[in-house]
Amino acid sequence: MATVTTSSVARRLLIISLGCVWLGGCEAPPPESTQSGYRGTGMVQVENPRKLARLVAASTPPAGVPAPAAAAGPKASEVFKNVQVLGDLDVASFTHLMASVTEWVSPEQGCAYCHEGNDLSQDTLYTKVVARRMLEMTRGINDEWQVHAGQTGVTCYTCHRGKPVPERIWFKDPGPPQALGAAARRNGQNLASASVGYASLPFDTLSRYLGANGNIRVVSTQALPGRPGSSIDDTEHTYGLMMHLTDSLGVNCTYCHNSRAFSDWQQSPAARVTAWHGIQMVRALNADYLVPLSPQYPPNRLGVTGDGPKLSCATCHRGQPKPLNGVSMLSDVRGLSSK
Repeated sequence: MATVTTSSVARRLLIISLGCVWLGGCEAPPPESTQSGYRGTGMVQVENPRKLARLVAASTPPAGVPAPAAAAGPKASEVFKNVQVLGDLDVASFTHLMASVTEWVSPEQGCAYCHEGNDLSQDTLYTKVVARRMLEMTRGINDEWQVHAGQTGVTCYTCHRGKPVPERIWFKDPGPPQALGAAARRNGQNLASASVGYASLPFDTLSRYLGANGNIRVVSTQALPGRPGSSIDDTEHTYGLMMHLTDSLGVNCTYCHNSRAFSDWQQSPAARVTAWHGIQMVRALNADYLVPLSPQYPPNRLGVTGDGPKLSCATCHRGQPKPLNGVSMLSDVRGLSSK
């Protein structure tokens, strides 16, 4: 009869424990795959049906506030004071939109989240100043960025999802404190960060490409360029952005790229063009709307470097190729588009 020692039992338990930890990083089978290109070339999208079901459930738009049957009454600017953005709406549509915004952004706080006291016209709270600019931004997306948002458009709920502060915003990331000298050569990477899908890539890549107009392309258009090309650092930053995109949309690389020639636009899926316009849109929205709002925020709403919140692909998409399951909420209200 074999003798089982305490040490052998401990080793077995250790192996089992390590196995459980290792398997904890895996998704339970079976995944579902959908062919998106020529067979045998890796042009396929892989989805976990259980994860997909959770995303769909979490992204189902809420029932809207009952809308008025038709435009009614004088313009809001003729009845209310200090209506700088929505003054062109009739009173009924204006009131309905305000009630909808409350449900989309601050359902628990109510109107008092942006308005103070009995005089709703006052700009006392910073939240009202920010909300006004966000309404202008929403209109701008729906009117000027249909090349990306299409006819589906966006509303306040697309980003906020019933919360005053959207979950998927970002700030400049200087990284954690570290030693000086030779030990400081981390180069802004090799630390787990959700912004790059927890890869060992530069974790502040959004500042370069979505907070500024950094050149994303690192692949040469010639076999032998004859001059120095993009650096390894540039390449790693680009890969970091690509990881952010795939994680934000819940897709893999071949959703936008052809597996045999990633850089060739002619062979790429149509989604790559839509994504390109999306990157331009995010850059413009950060530069024109969000960054200029930084002085309006209190210190607790700023990042560690003092910058204000900015948006990324994840702010709207939340792990889906189309935000909110592709459902449009624009028809629920009047005033968020000039169309």
